[in-house]
Amino acid sequence: MHDHHDASERLASYADVLAGELPGSWTSSHIPADAKDDLVDLADRIWDLDLVAASLADHPLQQAALLSRPDGAQLVILDRHDEREGFLVAAVAPRALPDESYRAVPEPNGIVLADDPFLSAEEVVSDLLDRYDTALAQVRHNALGGLQPSQPDRVVLNWQPDGSVATAPVDDRAGEILLAHGFAQDPQSGIYRLSGDDTQAQARALREIGPQLEAAGFGTGLQHPAARAVSASAPAVPPVPAGSPARTASARRAL
Repeated sequence: MHDHHDASERLASYADVLAGELPGSWTSSHIPADAKDDLVDLADRIWDLDLVAASLADHPLQQAALLSRPDGAQLVILDRHDEREGFLVAAVAPRALPDESYRAVPEPNGIVLADDPFLSAEEVVSDLLDRYDTALAQVRHNALGGLQPSQPDRVVLNWQPDGSVATAPVDDRAGEILLAHGFAQDPQSGIYRLSGDDTQAQARALREIGPQLEAAGFGTGLQHPAARAVSASAPAVPPVPAGSPARTASARRAL
């Protein structure tokens, strides 16, 4: 019992230090052995088909430390079970994204961490985190139904089948402008959506964000269904008249 307690303390302390050394804002939480449902859910979402998957096949999660970033990215730290010092770390797949959005996206497989969390932070940043962010961006793009993604200097607004408008801006400054004009952000996928329930309010919001995005250094584009994106360096292109929202054919396919 004493050894188990020490192991839990050691993992939690290690994760706290590692979270503070990673770029951006990360928080750490420890999932103990008695939180069985949480551990099962977490194991199902570990995004790995290599080292960590092999470890989990022989040693189901008995505890874990979860590192979380505000945009929904998560990393899990777990015991090695090979009598060596250190831990394993793996990416966690966001719960909110549909399974089909992960198709053809390579797993950002986990890595071994040294017993020193300061040195390990450098390894996470230079290896796992870069691969994870790349895979996560691709999956979030896929979750948009394969529509055109935004670029660092251009926000692309995509019409959705329900008449709403969705986008995944690369820059947080663009996100703040969208939020100020009625867009809502999914905390897991990072996708911003503007409802089409009130088409007049939607049109007004799209007209107003164009100049503000331009002032912040972003171009804008509106991606119509069955048509190429329309570029604009000033106001965003207004939506179709009220009562006839543009719609796209569903691109979702069952597994």
